[in-house]
Amino acid sequence: MEIKEKLEGYKFWEKLGKPTKLVAPMVDQSELAWRMLSRKYGAELCYTPMLHASVFLRDPQYRIDGLASCPEDRPLIVQFCANDPDILTKSALLAQDHCDAIDINLGCPQTIAKRGNYGAFLGENWDLVTKLIKACHEKLRVPVTCKIRIFTDVEKTVQYAKMIERAGCQLLTVHGRTKEMKGPVTGLASWEHIKAVKEAVKIPVFANGNIQYMADVERCINQTGVDGVMIAEGNLHDPCLFVGTQTIVWDIALEYLQCAVKYPCPASYARGHVFKICHHGLQRHTRARDLLASSKDIQDMKTAVEVLRDICTQSCGVGEENSVSDNALPMPHWFCQPYVRPAPKPKENRKESPSSTDSGEISKKKLKKMMKRCMKNTSLDLEGLDSAEKVKKLSKIIEAKPNKVTYDICVKCGNPSSTRCVFHLCKPCCKIRAKEVHVFCTVHRNFVPKKQENFGTTDANVGKEQTVTDQSSHIT
Repeated sequence: MEIKEKLEGYKFWEKLGKPTKLVAPMVDQSELAWRMLSRKYGAELCYTPMLHASVFLRDPQYRIDGLASCPEDRPLIVQFCANDPDILTKSALLAQDHCDAIDINLGCPQTIAKRGNYGAFLGENWDLVTKLIKACHEKLRVPVTCKIRIFTDVEKTVQYAKMIERAGCQLLTVHGRTKEMKGPVTGLASWEHIKAVKEAVKIPVFANGNIQYMADVERCINQTGVDGVMIAEGNLHDPCLFVGTQTIVWDIALEYLQCAVKYPCPASYARGHVFKICHHGLQRHTRARDLLASSKDIQDMKTAVEVLRDICTQSCGVGEENSVSDNALPMPHWFCQPYVRPAPKPKENRKESPSSTDSGEISKKKLKKMMKRCMKNTSLDLEGLDSAEKVKKLSKIIEAKPNKVTYDICVKCGNPSSTRCVFHLCKPCCKIRAKEVHVFCTVHRNFVPKKQENFGTTDANVGKEQTVTDQSSHIT
């Protein structure tokens, strides 16, 4: 089939409606219900959650869930993560009729991306990145876009962006953080890197990072010259960020839950969104938080939000002149506002905290680990001992035990076996042997077919291998 000419660069951006306000692709969080709410409050371009190309290709239900949309859900870009050009292309071909473009995730910094070799961890393999983009650019009817993270070096970031442009990317989103900047060490995004990329390439560039209020959107565009701004976490805490209005958390949370009824999604997605929207209020009013945590469906979540509303109205005087709020926040906690991660504690302060050697005390977590290490093949009697005495006794046991754990060997395959298995085999070999001789191993709990449940004895050969006479009570 002949591939029609695709719009490229700024012509493609103009076809999308020249969007400047974007909602990022977010795993389990940018589903249809959330996208429709975001569009109502100013989002001009949305992305699906990140989809694994290999799973998308082999699992029909995963495809249905990932491509869930409606006519009003446009413009829409479907994002994939992959490290195989062939698999990515085949998945993108299945998705291209349901979206306006295909986005390649080159910016995910999570550990799972490192294990799967995708996202930001492809940044050191430029040849593979080029192949991924070229394959899609040459075979798809829709344009290819990319989302990347920066390198520490500005020049390396610029060269990476130019390489992506040459490979066929028509729209580039730059997250101004390195792949190491995540979790408690997220830090501030570098708009300097984003500006350098924008000045170096000829395709539209979107900025991502440091957007907490509507004023930040305008400031970012002015300072970097980008064509648009993408938000992720800021959108989760304040879906109305792009319209710049102060919204009460329970109003927007209940509105989202209505969207979740109209556009169904897993309960875990909806619960996560409500937690984000009401974060500051739930931190202070734990009764509502506990109700939300135990919620099983949309109605339970609505109840939790209504409880939060009632508590704030009664105890904080919401809507009154003398309302009670937390001065540590920019606004009262019943308004949608950004969440700022606390800075990680300096290493020096951590060393100053009392240790088990200084005070004789130990954390419950460390004590649990020590007990777990000593439990195997060791009988513990810690009753009546205080924390220091427990540590002392456990330390002696650990010192007396060999550093390397030794196992019995399975007589069939040579893998580690269980000392309590009636056959002295590993679990897979035990399962096979149990079916052969109709013996139920109480350690490995191997399945015995119903037609074999009522046998009472074993054959003569079994007694020679496993001393079943002592185990006869376990044979059913």
